[in-house]
Amino acid sequence: MNPHKYSDVITSTVEQLSEYESFKTLCHQHHDGEPMPSEKVLHEIIELCRSLIFPGYFGHSTINRHTISYYVGVGTERLFELLTEQILAGLCFACDRKKYTSLENMRESANEKSAEFIKSLPELRRLLATDVIAAYNGDPAAESYGEVIFCYPAIRAISNYRIAHCLIQLGVPLIPRMISEMAHSETGIDIHPAATIGEYFTIDHGTGVVIGATAIIGNNVKIYQGVTLGAKSFPLDENGNPIKGIPRHPIIGNNVIIYSNASILGRITIGEGATIGGNIWVTENVEPGARILQQKAEK
Repeated sequence: MNPHKYSDVITSTVEQLSEYESFKTLCHQHHDGEPMPSEKVLHEIIELCRSLIFPGYFGHSTINRHTISYYVGVGTERLFELLTEQILAGLCFACDRKKYTSLENMRESANEKSAEFIKSLPELRRLLATDVIAAYNGDPAAESYGEVIFCYPAIRAISNYRIAHCLIQLGVPLIPRMISEMAHSETGIDIHPAATIGEYFTIDHGTGVVIGATAIIGNNVKIYQGVTLGAKSFPLDENGNPIKGIPRHPIIGNNVIIYSNASILGRITIGEGATIGGNIWVTENVEPGARILQQKAEK
């Protein structure tokens, strides 16, 4: 093969790919000294969080009541270090250069947000304990809490969601979405980190579940595989552009069950104690305690 034969093609392609108009919306221009978000580091952060929330199940398996303080101390310090750098990366990535102050100011902000997250870990453990209990109580096949923690994809996805949701509440850009998408890739469960989800939440089986950014889910809610809590078509402004930042996903009341492949769309309310059957398209409010089922075909 004669490489010179194709040099013109290569040169022409390089010139086209280097034209500013072709990459201006697709290229992130890095600034010296600023860290970049890292999926590899975020994987370590999630593993550290899981090891701190579920000691003995993730991280060091030999942990016990006599050694837990040591392992928790080491893990928490490592988490603070890694998380601070990734929060800083998110702040730098999303920074408005017209309002840019200094890298040191953003680093101090990252330190504060990381410390606030560390402070929230006991509450995250409490919340996730309710989710483990809900999964165990909601599945006759579950034989122990340990099996639920080790094996159930819902716990992995919900733990990522609760971690990411905490970060998004602290005003961390980009990083929460990356964390939720890591769980999406791992489990097939897609929960936007901005969604609001109450205690004792469980997803049975899980694959194909989608929960949108402005969804609100109450306590003791159970959903099955393939359920979508989504939005209807975007409203457009006078220029034909989608209007973003408006509530567009469902509100699910306490003690609701939603069976597989149901699609619940738009800013509607599913009342407390309602049951939504499988393979149903719901776009209107559902009264508390109602049972919405597919109509049987007439013979």
